[in-house]
Amino acid sequence: MIATEMKTYFPQIKSITQAQLRLQSVIRKTPLELHEGYSERFGANISLKREDLQQVRSYKIRGAYNKISSLTAAESENGIVCASAGNHAQGVALSCFKLKIKGTIFMPTTTPKQKVRKVKSFGKLMVDVILQGDSFDDAKAACDRFAIENKATIVPPFEDEKVIEGQATVGLEILEQHQGQIDYLFMPIGGGGLTSGVSAVFRELSPNTKIIGLEPIGAPAMYESLKMGEVVTLTKIDTFADGVAVKRVGQLNFDICKKTLSDIRLVHEGKICETMLELYDEDAIVVEPAGALSLAALDDFAEEIKGKNVVCVVSGGNNDITRTAEIRERALLYKGLKHYFIVNFPQRAGALKEFVNDVLGENDDIVFFEYNKKNSREMGPALVGIELKFAYDFDALQKRMTEHNFLGEYLNEKPSLFGYIF
Repeated sequence: MIATEMKTYFPQIKSITQAQLRLQSVIRKTPLELHEGYSERFGANISLKREDLQQVRSYKIRGAYNKISSLTAAESENGIVCASAGNHAQGVALSCFKLKIKGTIFMPTTTPKQKVRKVKSFGKLMVDVILQGDSFDDAKAACDRFAIENKATIVPPFEDEKVIEGQATVGLEILEQHQGQIDYLFMPIGGGGLTSGVSAVFRELSPNTKIIGLEPIGAPAMYESLKMGEVVTLTKIDTFADGVAVKRVGQLNFDICKKTLSDIRLVHEGKICETMLELYDEDAIVVEPAGALSLAALDDFAEEIKGKNVVCVVSGGNNDITRTAEIRERALLYKGLKHYFIVNFPQRAGALKEFVNDVLGENDDIVFFEYNKKNSREMGPALVGIELKFAYDFDALQKRMTEHNFLGEYLNEKPSLFGYIF
């Protein structure tokens, strides 16, 4: 008996077109907009695929609805269940409401409250939300247990053929909307559903397009997997960019991405924050960290994309306003404009005045100060945060602190200490 070779899954245009038909009455055909500011800055034609303008403010409704609407009566009889850091949950919730199928959604406890509220709003009485664990993977483990105990059908956020085909419809729309050749396509990667689906479309219909996948430095699951040649599980991740913060990508998604991606890059979370603030300040566009990834990466490709046609997928706009202070903080730290020190103050009158007059520069501003005088000591340490107008002023500031014997420790480069403030 001759063993037959197992065929690996690769999304077919026919199936993706069928998904597009299934979705046409449910989703918005989001605009593909030329961004004049970025185009001028990079000397290229930079267009944004605005998936943040979907009803659920991300592309996730595409895969969720395509999957759930494809279930048989038997598969949906005991309801569906999913795990999500937020956007997939919203897509599942709205799909459950529209299809009148009972859903249970597990979300990490770290999910922004705004996303939790929206999930409940979209699902109404058709959905129960359960907060479980500190990451997507913790929520997923709870979801898997629930599915077994209740015989519910799991709707995965990325590792599923119908989900991938639903997300792939973003690619069909881009090619329908764009006039002429697309030279570069930039997309965020979480579990890999969007990237594997859209890159499969481009491989078939626009094979000369260079497809760049992007992950935050703190959650490089696909990057590390492609480097190792197999799916790996990260032991620890930074969940700031919650829409793309997974410890392990899908096997199906990995298999497709390793065939279709031209490159994969990591983007610093501070750069993501800088881009988020820039989009809001200049264009009144509200994006979540994952949604800013594609634009945040453009600086790394500045020379390469000159004169080219570039599409950046803005994957979502579910950003919680309560995170604004953290976003600004991360952006300032990344740009070298905010610095934290342990400052040693002599415990005598006039020490603080001396620090302000002789150490701080003309454009330097104290934005954080915590000090507790202890009379039994000659020197009293204070935690001081200083914001600069220009990053190049830092060396002179540090030099003056040393010359006047104020410098204790510089905390920005000491993660073990810095984590207590930030």
